[in-house]
Amino acid sequence: MNDPRDIPILTEAVKEAVPVTLSLDAKAVHAAILTETLELADSLLHQAVKDIEATLFERVLDRLRAQLPELVDRILREHAATQEIPKDHG
Repeated sequence: MNDPRDIPILTEAVKEAVPVTLSLDAKAVHAAILTETLELADSLLHQAVKDIEATLFERVLDRLRAQLPELVDRILREHAATQEIPKDHG
């Protein structure tokens, strides 16, 4: 029984020698590699910047949500304290 999840294993080496003849223009290959590498780096860096911006944005919003209620309460208390009329002048 063959399980379709079984991965075939190569048990015999390929004995035919395939002649390889490469005619490469070293400068063209170098330029192509350099161009593709720079494009990849540019793309990855732009995505990283977007990810960092999103993370920082979420952190700032989380901190604002956490600190805003206390800030509002403190300012309201301070404002109310300055608006109180002294009881001995009433």
